[in-house]
Amino acid sequence: MRLSTDRILTTHVGSLPRNQAVVDLIFAQEKGEAVDAAQFGETMASAVEEVVCRQVAAGIDVVSDGEMSKISYATYIKDRFTGFDGDSPRRTPADLLEFPSFMKKLSSGGGTPTYRRPCCVGPIRVKSMQPLNDDIAHVKAAASKAGAEEIFMNSASPGVIALFQPNQHYATEDAYLEALAEAMAHEYKQIVDAGIILQLDSPDLGLGRHMMYRDLDEAAYLNRIEKHVEALNAALHTIPADRVRMHVCWGNYEGPHHKDIALETIFPIVMKAKPQGLLFETSNPRHAHEWEVFRDLKRMIPDDKVLIPGVLDSTTNFIEHPRLVAQRLGRFIEIVGRERVIAGTDCGFGTFAGFGVVDPEIVYAKFEAMRDGAALASKAYF
Repeated sequence: MRLSTDRILTTHVGSLPRNQAVVDLIFAQEKGEAVDAAQFGETMASAVEEVVCRQVAAGIDVVSDGEMSKISYATYIKDRFTGFDGDSPRRTPADLLEFPSFMKKLSSGGGTPTYRRPCCVGPIRVKSMQPLNDDIAHVKAAASKAGAEEIFMNSASPGVIALFQPNQHYATEDAYLEALAEAMAHEYKQIVDAGIILQLDSPDLGLGRHMMYRDLDEAAYLNRIEKHVEALNAALHTIPADRVRMHVCWGNYEGPHHKDIALETIFPIVMKAKPQGLLFETSNPRHAHEWEVFRDLKRMIPDDKVLIPGVLDSTTNFIEHPRLVAQRLGRFIEIVGRERVIAGTDCGFGTFAGFGVVDPEIVYAKFEAMRDGAALASKAYF
């Protein structure tokens, strides 16, 4: 993983807005309609080339494929592994339940994406790694053409798969997590072996508290996510920590978020995760103050941990001022040092295909603001 050795580097969480041609093919595939494989591949390759080129032009140092081929960051696994089928009931986040009028507004205004969330109904085994092979080929070709020096690729953590794809097959939740870790280890290794930084998406550690596990008491919840981290670490047992980063968040939606579990509460467990890089929210109004947690609990941060704070809010069309970006970065530089801080985003800008509140053009304008803010921070600290 590249470090900020001569300036503050920039990256983002992963997903980016998809064009309509990509969205149409993804949903046709999701509905089981006949999709020409060659057309699908050509469309995805073209879209990845475009988003990588735009990232580089906007000043992103560590780029991704924008998750172009995935309908969402967790449910894509049904196309790569056996054992998943059907659909599962939705659980409304606890914060929205307290504001039914706002929840209705979100739903009626198209603010809630609809897609299938299959359950685990059988043994989990590798079905096909061809979709991953294609994703790797597309992003490496695009990065080479655009001159990007480092690539990362998103992959679902065992815990977030368990969060959104309920278990109806394994005897216990622990057995389910173990099976997920064993299966996903194949995908993780393949990404790293391709020379790409692996990013594990783990919103289960934050979002899970007020969503799927909202009925648990706090102690039971912490015990549950401790198991999630153990499964994640087990899946990474052959992979060096400096080839992996992990994203933690409380849900990429505009809402009250007053039921979010405090970072301070989950911090000791999050710090046990193996990945060297940690991406987290620090721009939105509910979590912007939590830079203080890193300051106050600095003793818990491993000496090699790289912090990638979100300096852009992924749920608003406001373009952050570069000076604000620099201020946000400075807080973390003061805590762990300039080499261990990289500028990032609170979450993805295209979490679900065809859904995103931030205008696609504004996404890249935000990236430019992050680039300029990182340059200001670099001038101050290098």
